[in-house]
Amino acid sequence: MTDILIGQVRLAGEDALMGATRRKYTPQYRRDAAHLVIDTSRTIRAVADEIGVGEQLLGRWVAIERSRMDDPPAAVDLNERAELERLRAENAQLRMDREFLKKAAAFFVAENASNQTPRSQ
Repeated sequence: MTDILIGQVRLAGEDALMGATRRKYTPQYRRDAAHLVIDTSRTIRAVADEIGVGEQLLGRWVAIERSRMDDPPAAVDLNERAELERLRAENAQLRMDREFLKKAAAFFVAENASNQTPRSQ
């Protein structure tokens, strides 16, 4: 008989583990973990690493807790949205500048290498 939820297989009356057993978390622990993300504005990844749970699992807890909240955190307001758009545009410009500089540097390295003459003549 196989119990899929906790990964145990029973053979001739003996319990054999097929891997790690599934950990169970209390509802209060789930709410507290979700509020670490919601209240502190830290990323799900950072909190998940800190408390030792999976990112996807913590993400589900956060989504459930946000849906339960009477007054969920407000979405980005108009000023923050404008700042975000400005920063994204600046980021795109900086990426293009960096790519141009990388190509220019490679060009000058190749140019310098082709202009060097052997010194042992």
